[in-house]
Amino acid sequence: MCRNIKRLYHLAPPTTDDEIRASALQYVRKVSGMNRPSVANHAAFERAVDEIAAITARLIRGELETRAAPRDRALEAAAARGRGQKREERARMKILAELEAPRGGQR
Repeated sequence: MCRNIKRLYHLAPPTTDDEIRASALQYVRKVSGMNRPSVANHAAFERAVDEIAAITARLIRGELETRAAPRDRALEAAAARGRGQKREERARMKILAELEAPRGGQR
């Protein structure tokens, strides 16, 4: 899916309304294929964001249950940075390997 949609459930400190709305906005942008809707689609776009934000808030604040301790935001962010660095290293290694590979057919 979209890397900009973050885990919202069971975090310490708890998820804010702004975080829920931002994730709902990213979701609607992704499924609609629109970063900014036209004037004709603006109302439907905003309604979808509002509805998804409300459903998400209801889900993570009232319907899901767990006995586990909440996840620490700082640890989650550090782990995400580590994954990003590894992803970047792999991409760099791939590019370097392609540049160093002998090119067939050239004299």
